[in-house]
Amino acid sequence: MNALIQRLPGRFQDYGSLDFWKSWWLQNIHPSPRQSHLQQRSISTRYYDKVQLPARAIAQLRACRPIPEAQVREICHKARELLIEEGNVVTVTAPVTICGDIHGQFHDLMELFRVGGDPPDTKYLFMGDFVDRGFYSLESFLLLLCLKVRYPDRMTLIRGNHESRQITTVYGFYDECLRKYGSANVWRYCCDVFDYLALGAIVLGASNYLSSEPEDKDIEIQVCDQNGSVMSRFPRRTQEPNSSPQAKASNGGASGGKTGPPGSGASGSSGGTLGNPAGAVLCVHGGLSPLIDTVDKIRLLDRKQEVPHEGAMCDLLWSDPDEIDGWGLSPRGAGFLFGADIVKVFNHRNDLSLIARAHQLVMEGFKEMFDSSIVTVWSAPNYCYRCGNVAAVLELTEDEGGTGVFQRSNGDVNRSDGGSGEFRGVMVESETEPRTGPARRYRVFQAAPQDSRGMPAKKPVADYFL
Repeated sequence: MNALIQRLPGRFQDYGSLDFWKSWWLQNIHPSPRQSHLQQRSISTRYYDKVQLPARAIAQLRACRPIPEAQVREICHKARELLIEEGNVVTVTAPVTICGDIHGQFHDLMELFRVGGDPPDTKYLFMGDFVDRGFYSLESFLLLLCLKVRYPDRMTLIRGNHESRQITTVYGFYDECLRKYGSANVWRYCCDVFDYLALGAIVLGASNYLSSEPEDKDIEIQVCDQNGSVMSRFPRRTQEPNSSPQAKASNGGASGGKTGPPGSGASGSSGGTLGNPAGAVLCVHGGLSPLIDTVDKIRLLDRKQEVPHEGAMCDLLWSDPDEIDGWGLSPRGAGFLFGADIVKVFNHRNDLSLIARAHQLVMEGFKEMFDSSIVTVWSAPNYCYRCGNVAAVLELTEDEGGTGVFQRSNGDVNRSDGGSGEFRGVMVESETEPRTGPARRYRVFQAAPQDSRGMPAKKPVADYFL
């Protein structure tokens, strides 16, 4: 053996010695007790970071109790490690439940989970604006962040215009952190996470029904009482998207020339006017930008920064759809207004069936526009505790023959109204003919009962001040 080793070139002799292989065996196959202990400690640390730490925080946050500052720092650090691995546009597969603005309304977030399903059983995609205006922005955002750390494949968070240092100092999140922790440290930890949130998401395997929409008379929303009896019926008013000859011609010409995956910008020609009914769904907080004509251009942006005052990143978080042609100035002072022609060209060019966005209060919870090519989803019921609106979430599923719209008011039929005097039943949809293909459903729900919201109450004035 030694004679054979001596014949090897010099650079190989060390690798042929018995001492080398003995050392290699001890280090890799049979490690020393100290090395074995370090490996076990490393595994234990990873388990604590991924499972135990967020699990403990989730239990405490679900009770609407703040977690220690040191724990917030750890959670934010782990969340940044996860988010930095995600691109500007996250790819999500259906089924998924898409949610709009939350704005710190923690008890309504709990209502959302009760209506839509508890994570991780339900996969969620939140489209930003987790903080500001509500009383519990901190608990709401940290709970979603802990769920992201604990179940990274079941929770997707994208950035809204309120995930910004400048905005949160004006609309309440900064003051809330200062009041609950006595310093701005927690606010800084959260703002650092904001910079790593994705700007959008592409949902694959979901479809809308531009070409197979039933007539208005075939769609009916039934409002049932707590016993399941029908109280009233409402037809769902929808516009036939392919009623005009121009639309039919455009739709017919949009079927060819698909050469790339959804969102690649290579999937259709720029001359198209209608989206692909079987295409992907793009989720952004605000809307479109005149600087962005393909989803791939969103992927090229540098998102790890404070939200700028202008430019493509600003537009994605601030823009709104409107009944105009082309682009218009936004009354918000940031972003743009954009019309149906902009949406339809963008959808066709990127092989999209739908753009889902948040950012605007909708009294009915959701609002479809432009022949159902874009929808606004709002998930903060009774916004600011006084607007009286309902909220909604959008479910994109792969169930065959699914209903188009499924609405329910606060989940279980046997739940009482909490003394508010408001109707709390179940709203379901019936159709004369079932649809085929993936389903698109909206779940509409009301605010949590007044007696369970736990709003901060003013302490009674002491006698010696009276």
